[in-house]
Amino acid sequence: MKFLFYFGHPAQYLAMRETIRSLLAKNENQVTVLIRSKDVLETLIQKDGIPHRNILPVERGHSRLAMLISLLKRMAIMLPVLIRSKPDLLIGTDAAIAQLGRLLRINRITIVEDDYGVIKKLADLTYPFTQTILCPEICEVGNWGAKKFGYRGYMKLGYLHPTVFSPDASVLATYSLTKKYVLIRLSRLAAHHDIGMRGIDQRLLDEIIHEIMNRYGYQVWISAEGKLAEMYKAYQLPIHPSDMHHVLAYATLLISDSQSMSVEAAMLGIPSIRYSGFTSKISILSELEHRYGLTFGITTGQPDLLLSKLYDLLTTNNLGEVFQEKRQKMLADQIDVSAFLTSFFQNYPASKQGKYEASSTPE
Repeated sequence: MKFLFYFGHPAQYLAMRETIRSLLAKNENQVTVLIRSKDVLETLIQKDGIPHRNILPVERGHSRLAMLISLLKRMAIMLPVLIRSKPDLLIGTDAAIAQLGRLLRINRITIVEDDYGVIKKLADLTYPFTQTILCPEICEVGNWGAKKFGYRGYMKLGYLHPTVFSPDASVLATYSLTKKYVLIRLSRLAAHHDIGMRGIDQRLLDEIIHEIMNRYGYQVWISAEGKLAEMYKAYQLPIHPSDMHHVLAYATLLISDSQSMSVEAAMLGIPSIRYSGFTSKISILSELEHRYGLTFGITTGQPDLLLSKLYDLLTTNNLGEVFQEKRQKMLADQIDVSAFLTSFFQNYPASKQGKYEASSTPE
């Protein structure tokens, strides 16, 4: 079977990495991976040694016009690739995959973990053309419920489930991370659905750093999407991006304006405070917060609430043990996502009907 994946974000690739490896392990399969430059995406895939092609090696701008031009470029580059390689199944989040798949009558799956209301612009360009919206059960897909195939899990369990990831403490020694630490993750908020959203500003960041180091005695490490301001270089996390999840797994706490890393922390049982305009707007994070107590959302503009929650967590006895128990409760309710995805893709389109039969002609 011939598979083609397209990734425009590191988290999308990581969620599919083990599945790609499983598909490649079967000699009868052919897997093509296309990417665009985005943050550490190419660094990660190069480190993993998975063959790929970067179709847009220069990162796009952040304006709506730049996003539209980038989409048109992707479609122009992908079209001859699809015609030449004749894949059986296209997999990705991008609208180009859905639209070109419809045009060429190729089976196609859109993988998402965000609600329709959060990614409305992307969804409106994608959902009308895709065959299947593959997402966690908790996700809302607007009026496209007939195309939804929900699974009991989270995309990030595709790379952080205990069956595929074990934290390695030796990584800490490699980077001399010997003191108890709190991680701060700063996002550029540059995605199409981030426009107009605010995160942690300089004044709040300074206060957070002061509190963590001087009041609670922890080391602070900052991971930033994009360039970190010179005044914070002393706190910049000195690691290879592929080691990020090992470092996250041994953190005491994560403070972030990144939705993605907040979910990753929850998968590992690390408490997180997310300071974001998306608070209460993302079903997965709401479930992780209110059902499992693994993360805490503070709406931007309420810095005092963030500092209060910081105090509550860092003065909690046996904080690590408490959150590992919460993690075990969460994991007990979920499936092995990478194993599920491998089976679902390998047997598509019969798998979306709950049965594995010979492939049918795509719509």
